[in-house]
Amino acid sequence: MADEVKLPRLGQGMEAGTITRWLKSEGETVEKGEPLFEVDTDKVTQEVEAEVGGTLLKIALAEGEAPVGQTVAWIGEPGEEIKEEAAPPPSAKETREPSSSETNLVREVTPPPSTNGGRIKASPLARRIARERGIDLAALRGTGPEGRIIAEDVEKAQAAPAPRAPVPVGEVESIPLTSIRKTIARRLTAAWQAPVFQLTLSADMTRANELVARSRELNPDVRVTVTDVLAKICAQALMRHRDVNVQYTEDALLRFPTANVGIAVAAPQGLVVPVVKSAERLSLAEIAAVRADLVDRARNQKLRADDMAGGTFTISNLGMFGVEAFVAVLNPPQAAILAVGTTEDRPVARDGAVVVRPTMTMTLTVDHRAVDGAPAAQFLQTVKAMLEEPGLAL
Repeated sequence: MADEVKLPRLGQGMEAGTITRWLKSEGETVEKGEPLFEVDTDKVTQEVEAEVGGTLLKIALAEGEAPVGQTVAWIGEPGEEIKEEAAPPPSAKETREPSSSETNLVREVTPPPSTNGGRIKASPLARRIARERGIDLAALRGTGPEGRIIAEDVEKAQAAPAPRAPVPVGEVESIPLTSIRKTIARRLTAAWQAPVFQLTLSADMTRANELVARSRELNPDVRVTVTDVLAKICAQALMRHRDVNVQYTEDALLRFPTANVGIAVAAPQGLVVPVVKSAERLSLAEIAAVRADLVDRARNQKLRADDMAGGTFTISNLGMFGVEAFVAVLNPPQAAILAVGTTEDRPVARDGAVVVRPTMTMTLTVDHRAVDGAPAAQFLQTVKAMLEEPGLAL
């Protein structure tokens, strides 16, 4: 009997995924551990490896959404039997010809969605989107297996476009939203509902820039950046100010024993935030190596769900684009995010004289439900002090 290939759970909380493409075709030989297909979840696009070797006998789901655990293909020896679940035979009620009055009724009434013991069959992602957008699942007709309502059904129901005049060719390009882009939209919309405040400080980057330059000289194989210095310093500051290293929930504040620092990365599929875990325990060179690997895999769409899990704080750096200062949107359920601008020469007062110093502006966005103004200000003061004297953090 051929082995079933099931959609795996790729991360905590994953209940469904969308197969975007197969990396093997029916009839091809597959080695155990070889990438088999790509799955688009609400967090990341990830390759799924074959758990067994053999021949890809049949693909049950070429593309589209499926719940975790659904069989999507079979692998075995050529000619080996495939066990497929047969569709239930239609009932007599379903097969008889309707009367003329029933026919008129069918034309006017939308068929009810498939149910299971009174519960409407719908994917977890479809339920979440419907709940967030106030859409009644009972009014939808599912196009998934056995009439199951999938996310695409909910999206189409909300759109329900009215007939429009044809658009001239070449003027408008319609780009379908990926699961990741939809997740970004939902999460950032939710973030705006949190009561936040911002704090801004500027730091003299003379010593920090010297540290970056010296680190590159001592270890040219690892390219240390200002972001790496920030990750190390923020991690150390979070350990001193643990009330900022929290996540907000409806029932409690979750205070974490370690600093898992997320780095916002502009990837081809959209904004992603891979996490440097336990950054306070890593050296500057180790953080640089981890960060470089995460950014490279993010830009090549090779991140795994675990790479973006468990973050307790986020850094968003737009300094490389010449942005002087900006306000970053909160990354729920984290309580704070640091927006970092460019480092530029500015005149400052020192000992009664005006001197020019490389200066960087930072803006901390904080969830006021979790952190008050004074603890947040003290945290930001510590970050500034460590940037101006990096030896305090190393």
